[in-house]
Amino acid sequence: MPINLPDNVKLEIVHSSLKVIGPKGELERNIAKGIMVEEKDGKVLISKKNDNPKLKALHGTTRALVANMVKGVVEGWSKTLELVGTGYRAELSGNKLVINIGFSHPVEFVAPEGVDFKVEKTLITIEGIDKELVGLVAAKIRAIRPPEPYKGKGIRYQGEEVRRKPGKAAKAQGAAAA
Repeated sequence: MPINLPDNVKLEIVHSSLKVIGPKGELERNIAKGIMVEEKDGKVLISKKNDNPKLKALHGTTRALVANMVKGVVEGWSKTLELVGTGYRAELSGNKLVINIGFSHPVEFVAPEGVDFKVEKTLITIEGIDKELVGLVAAKIRAIRPPEPYKGKGIRYQGEEVRRKPGKAAKAQGAAAA
């Protein structure tokens, strides 16, 4: 499947390195041996040298990675986290995210280069051009206090459903009724 290349995006291929340059920035990635990337008529074509099973897998992966790079430099990527719990809040201090989530101290998270934070009450939005980096930062922030299964408190992705467990009281009622 060819990838459409918008007019404002340039593609540079040097040896085994691919560079995508767009209005939001530039991304660079090494391409595996045996995978060929070429640009023709405003489309990016990815092909493999032979039908080796390993190259078949890398062919699809490379196509997805290049498509994500093109979308990143044009539109960008974002993930939204929500803080669920009484008194849980976040605020920005320069490029630092300061989170108060029930610990005895506030947790500070420094934004890596290429990632920006936006905070609105209990929502944290992570934005950047590299999909991999945005997802990694979101996962690291969520790992600070993942949602717990009894009350659902913690940091979760927006729209994530947390499987809830019944507590001790619900188990005791179920045993008494039986």
